[in-house]
Amino acid sequence: MSVIEVSDLRKVYGGRAVVDGVSFSVEEGEIFGILGPNGAGKTTTVECIEGLRIPDAGSVKVAGLDPNTDHDRVTQLLGAQLQESELQAKLTVQEALELYSSFYERPADWRPLALRLGLTEKLGTRFGKLSGGQKQRLFIALALVGGPRVVVLDELTTGLDPRARRDTWQLIEEVRASGVTVLLVTHFMEEAQRLCDRIAVIDQGRIAALDTPAGLISRSASSTVISFTPSRPLDLRELAELPAAASVSADDRDGRVSINGTDETVNAVITLLARHHITAHQLRVSDATLDDAFLDLTGATT
Repeated sequence: MSVIEVSDLRKVYGGRAVVDGVSFSVEEGEIFGILGPNGAGKTTTVECIEGLRIPDAGSVKVAGLDPNTDHDRVTQLLGAQLQESELQAKLTVQEALELYSSFYERPADWRPLALRLGLTEKLGTRFGKLSGGQKQRLFIALALVGGPRVVVLDELTTGLDPRARRDTWQLIEEVRASGVTVLLVTHFMEEAQRLCDRIAVIDQGRIAALDTPAGLISRSASSTVISFTPSRPLDLRELAELPAAASVSADDRDGRVSINGTDETVNAVITLLARHHITAHQLRVSDATLDDAFLDLTGATT
């Protein structure tokens, strides 16, 4: 059952459509990701879902409710961690949790929530004294303290070190396991590939693709990359004619060859090298990643 439905969403600023006909649905209990280059319209899209912006056209429904006309009801079932979040520096963790709990009709008990998120020992600590990872944990707690059906997390792990980022990923998985639907906006490909059940790629205000991470990766022009340094020169034209070889290149400095293809191409390369009695030094075979799919879909870096 869809808990979020976005239909032909459009938002215009200064005569330019930053969101232009975006449509997707989010199923109950899934982690749904939104990816896109900077300025693609990701945050504007989720702000319309949160009721922070009013669309110029199209519609948004959260559990069948309009985030604008039914704003008070939507805020009772949707929690949000904004892209840029801040609290008063002298506010303690406990004061923040108690304050946010007071905003809801039936809030969750913040004490087990704080324990689950590793904040119990920091309840008396002022916000300004928290580390980046601790602040992010607190923002997750504040997004969950209302006992929401849906939580929106926008660029949650930006600025975190690798350990803190992975700890946060585990927390998101635990949030979903508790029955909460997660809408995750991110520009970290590894994050999206690990966490998301489905991903919408937004580019220039439109949906460029919507699929599972594996489905998006399978669309990549180079599902497998084979690279090696041949023991003697090799005719690149022969490699280009191999089955499913999408592209072939060689480094002018050391002669290292790279071939974009499929598993079938790998077998063909090995056979070709054996036939010519050529040894492949430092042979590497790697699968395409979500980064590759993203570049193919958008032609941009994150």
